[in-house]
Amino acid sequence: MVSVSILGSGSRGNCTIISSSRTRILVDAGLSARETFRRMQMVGESPHSLSGIVISHEHTDHVGGLCTLAKKLRIPVYMTGPAHQSFERSIHEEGQEGPKLERCEHFQPGHGFQIGDISIMPFTIPHDAADPVAFTLRAEGIKVGVVTDLGYMSSNVAQHIRGCDLLMIESNHDLEMLRIGPYPWSVKQRVMSRLGHLSNDALADFFRSEYDGGAAFVVLAHLSEHNNHPEIARTAAERALSGRRSLLHNRLMLASQEQPLEPLRF
Repeated sequence: MVSVSILGSGSRGNCTIISSSRTRILVDAGLSARETFRRMQMVGESPHSLSGIVISHEHTDHVGGLCTLAKKLRIPVYMTGPAHQSFERSIHEEGQEGPKLERCEHFQPGHGFQIGDISIMPFTIPHDAADPVAFTLRAEGIKVGVVTDLGYMSSNVAQHIRGCDLLMIESNHDLEMLRIGPYPWSVKQRVMSRLGHLSNDALADFFRSEYDGGAAFVVLAHLSEHNNHPEIARTAAERALSGRRSLLHNRLMLASQEQPLEPLRF
């Protein structure tokens, strides 16, 4: 059985468990170690069953709990070389004397690797980090896509997520809410840029034009707390999906920042 448990998704921390019958991995570690353990318990998972932690990029909402988790669990961390360098540089610049990563293995975008019986394909995404990637993961005939933090839907991303049985994808902001919202103009420009975050409208365009419709579950993720609303994101996605009759079987869900989503199983 393959299971996906999204422990949290948003600007205050991202963390997802992908598990097969034999292997469990954590994708991103943006929640504190204590909160990660608490939420794992809520969904019936043991932290000590994890085989590794896979990191998409070095921004704090994806690595905030990484060092403590890796040290406590004594499991390897996987990230790109540039992401690792940027991560360690940020720790040094902040003057932190905390634990460093004792076991870090590097991968390259476009080159698949294996953890237990889970095959992982990292691929480049457009985002303002050192070497950002998203992932597709395969186990027991099931393909899962974890795709957040991208400024636009590139042809590379669209190609990699074809054939997913579960697609977790960013629906970060409503453009009008962002324009009139509380962020400084410089931050608004970053979010809206081609190295920022995917808007509800951009995701809806993808659903209408390029999405293959194969997923049993589509999970909207990384929703902004200030520049989006769950129902606005849901409505935009539902309208786009309903315009194509072949997509009506897709079950649409929303990931939350505050609590884990119920485990999705295959």
